[in-house]
Formats: sequence, C-alpha cells, structure tokens
Amino acid sequence: MSLVIAAILMGGIGSVHCIGMCGPLALSLPVVTSNPTSRLVSTLLYNAGRIAMYALLGAAFGTLGMSFALFGYQQLLSIILGVTILLFIVLPKNKMLTRQSNAVTRAFAGLRNALGRLFTKKNYQSIFFIGVLNGLLPCGLVYMAVAAAISTASVVKSSLFMAGFGLGTLPVMWSIAFFGSSINMSIRSHIRKLYPYVMLIMAILLIIRGLGLQIPYMSPAMHEQNSGNAVIECSHD
Repeated sequence: MSLVIAAILMGGIGSVHCIGMCGPLALSLPVVTSNPTSRLVSTLLYNAGRIAMYALLGAAFGTLGMSFALFGYQQLLSIILGVTILLFIVLPKNKMLTRQSNAVTRAFAGLRNALGRLFTKKNYQSIFFIGVLNGLLPCGLVYMAVAAAISTASVVKSSLFMAGFGLGTLPVMWSIAFFGSSINMSIRSHIRKLYPYVMLIMAILLIIRGLGLQIPYMSPAMHEQNSGNAVIECSHD
C-alpha cells in the first residue's frame, strides 16, 4: 500500500509538469459531442488509456527488474537507478535534452502519425487509444517513475506502482481535458518547486535500499532478499 501511495504522490506533484507537455494534447481531444456527459466520458476514457499503458509499462519493466533480482543484482540496480536520478537533477540538461529530443522525435515519428490519425476520428474508442499512445510519448517524469518501478523487481508491484503514478496525475490531467483550462500560474509555480525535492528523496531511498543497511522494509540486507535460496539439509538415519 505504501508503494502505491508513494507513486500517487509522485504523479500528483509531477502532474504540474504534464500541463506543459501533455496539456495541449488533452485540450484538443476530439470529443464526440459537445454535451457535458459526452465530454466527461471522453476525458475519463482518455485518462483510462494513459493509466492502462503506464500499468503495462510497469509490468514490462518489472520483468526486467525481476531478471536483475534473479541473478542477485537487484541492490546494484537500485543504486544505479538512484544515482541516475541524482545526475538527472543536478546536471545541466539543456544540450543533452536537445540532442535527445531530436533522436526521440525521429524514433517516435510513427507514434505521432498514429496519434494524428486517431485525432481525425470522433468516437470513444479513438479517444481511449489516444490516451494509450499518449502513455508512450517521451516524458522525463514517466522515465523517473519507470526507474522506481524497475527497482521493485516484481511484475505486480511494478505495474501497481505505474498505475498509482497514473492515478496521481489524473486530477490535473482530467481537469485540463474537461474544463479546458490549466491550474493557476502561481499555484503551478509553487508545486513545480517541490518536484526536484521529491525526486531527490526518491533517489536517496533507492540508494539506501541498494546498500543493504538492514533497515526493515527500507533497506533489507542482501541475504534477506535472497532468503528464498534456502539450503535444505538432509539427515541420514
């Protein structure tokens, strides 16, 4: 339960970042009809598609995390992910993100074309799949959530974490899509200032978890994590 709460908190605080990235897409949804009921259904389906894709991503990357755990590298992976988040926070990102965005734009050209085709259709199915494809668009916030999800080394936990992350973004993203307006600029500015601190806490927790400091639940010892490989002794009469 604490894992899901952490994911919801991360999504809730980070969702202000989503206003600039996904807000224009949410504002231009091809709503089937103009009546409030149709708009409500459309905006909920769009967000259901996003959350479903996040959960699927969580399951996929959870499998990767399980592979690391199987070979005894879960703690090392946790440390690497924590350090990666720290570097993302402290290093200048302008040039790096510019180069990355050019490469990502080319790689995701087909995805954007598919989105464009869906926007020409006014039906609920298309709106749901717009949300699904939106979940695949490049986003630093989603990358952070995926990093945390991988560290769970569990398909179920990773999927639940990403679904919780999606639920955390729901209030802001639904409000944008339904009301067609963004959060007050002053409130947005204050919430955005909290985001790096949340990421910092997450990075530190991932590193502490990987160090195996024998702190219950937070940083279990390595032999406790591998306790499933128990040695069975046979007694001879």
